Parts: sequence; C-alpha cells; structure tokens
Amino acid sequence: MAESSSPPAQAGLPPLHLLLALAVVAVWGTNFVVIRVALDDLPPLLFAALRFTFAFLPAAFFIRRPAVRWQALAAYGVLIGFGQFGLLYIAMRSDISPGLASLVVQSQVFFTIGLAMYFGRERLQSFQIAALLLATAGIVVILAHTDGSTTPLGLGLVLIAAMSWGIGNHVARTSGTSDMLSFVVWSSLFSVPPLIIGSLLFEGPASIGAALARADTATWAAVLWQSVGNTLFGYAAWGWLLARHPAATITPSALLVPVFGMASSAILLGEGLPDWKLLAAALVMGGLAINVLWPLAASHILRRR
Repeated sequence: MAESSSPPAQAGLPPLHLLLALAVVAVWGTNFVVIRVALDDLPPLLFAALRFTFAFLPAAFFIRRPAVRWQALAAYGVLIGFGQFGLLYIAMRSDISPGLASLVVQSQVFFTIGLAMYFGRERLQSFQIAALLLATAGIVVILAHTDGSTTPLGLGLVLIAAMSWGIGNHVARTSGTSDMLSFVVWSSLFSVPPLIIGSLLFEGPASIGAALARADTATWAAVLWQSVGNTLFGYAAWGWLLARHPAATITPSALLVPVFGMASSAILLGEGLPDWKLLAAALVMGGLAINVLWPLAASHILRRR
C-alpha cells in the first residue's frame, strides 16, 4: 500500500471517500471467492500467470515505470507473483477454503513487523507481543480443526504466501517508491516468467491447453477481476485515498478484508462458519486490530494531554 508524504490531518473521511475505501476492501475481500471460482477451470500457476500478464499489459503503456532499481521490481514481482499468489492459488484449489485463506494470509502483518525488527533494529513492543500471541492462537485453532476443506498443507502454503507478502512489503518500502500502483504494475513483468515456467513444469502443456480451451466468459471475467479490479482499481484507489488523508485514517479499514472474505465465501459458496472458525477469526482479527489500532489510540491520548 502506498504511503503519502504529508496529507492534511482531519477527523474522518468524507462520505464519498469512506465509500471508496469500503469499495476497495470489499473488492480485496470478495476477491477470494473469485479466485475459488476461476480455479475450477484454470490450474493455479497458469491462473496466476494470466493475472499478472493482464496487470502489466496494457497498463504499462499508460503508467510510467517508477524511479526505482530494476532489482527491486524483480524481487517484488517474484515474491508477490509466485511466492504470494502462486502458492495461495495452489492452496485454494483444494486445501483451504476461501474464507480461511482471506483470514490466514493477513498474518503477513506479523512477518512485516518481524522484518522491520530484524533490518531496522526495531524493538518488539508489548502490544505487538499481545497481538502476535492472539493471532498465533487463532492459527493454532485452525490447525487443530483441519478437515477436508482445510488441510495442514493448505494452511502451511498460505502462511508461506503471507511470509512472501511480508518480504515483498519490505522490498517495496526500502525501494523508496511513492507510487505503489506503478510499482505493482511494472513488477508484474517479473511475476509472469516464473509462473509460466512453473505452470509448464508442474501443470504441463496438455493441462494448460485444455484449461484455455474450456475457459468460458466467467473464467476470463475472474482473471480480469484479479488484474483490473483487485490490482489496478484497488491500488489506484487506495493510493488516491492515502494521498489525501493520513495513513492512520485509511489503514484501519483494511481490517475489513477478512470480514468481506469470510462473509462472501459463506454467502456465495456456502462455506460453513462453525464455532471454531468464528473463534479463530476473532483471535486473528483481534491480533490484527491490536497491532493497527493500539498505536493510533496511544497517539490520540498523547495529543490530548
């Protein structure tokens, strides 16, 4: 997510800006249902390759390359393309439900914190320890209830995907970019080759050909939703909001992504929400909420003194 330089501080979002923020998190959350639908026709790595192909083209003809090193773009592209979404798609094909995937992948927040501590010599604060313990308890609850819809393999793959996302965040932050949309578009150039190679090696030319032949309008719409809706609209709108409001005002709305993910999966795909799954969601979401909201509350209290 892009960071703004110094947007004016204000108490809250205007109604239209709030609706835009909700639209973005709704797109990012319901995106897990779209992934699940497309995986009925497309092998995971082929699907990811198509997603990043259309994220790069034709957008690259209209969006200027960011003023960062090619190495940063390449590292981010491989980490997000193959490491995050390639593994996420593999897991979601048959080893984890969309709702739980939308929840578990948010553990990237804690991988991002860990990297900041390691490279930036930041100290782990007490509220971060509490947040991490809560989220970890939620993951343990999921692990203890793996069944046909969620397996240890699926959970492990999504955790690795979250770690790749966290490392990608570190790469983006240290690259010096101030335009995350441009950074995502141009890094997609480096996402495609490893995904195509992986698809050829592990899914095979015959499977690729058969999948492309049977792909219908709904399948291609899902691919475009990933590329245009999730990537281009999502990052463009999020960056636009961050350029006009403090990050502390915008960022908490991202906590709604798993809410939209689990709700849309339950409504559209019939994913069950037993007590253990709701408990796991409460623990993980509680950890995320503490991590995001505690510093904001502390800062507000200090300003009032």
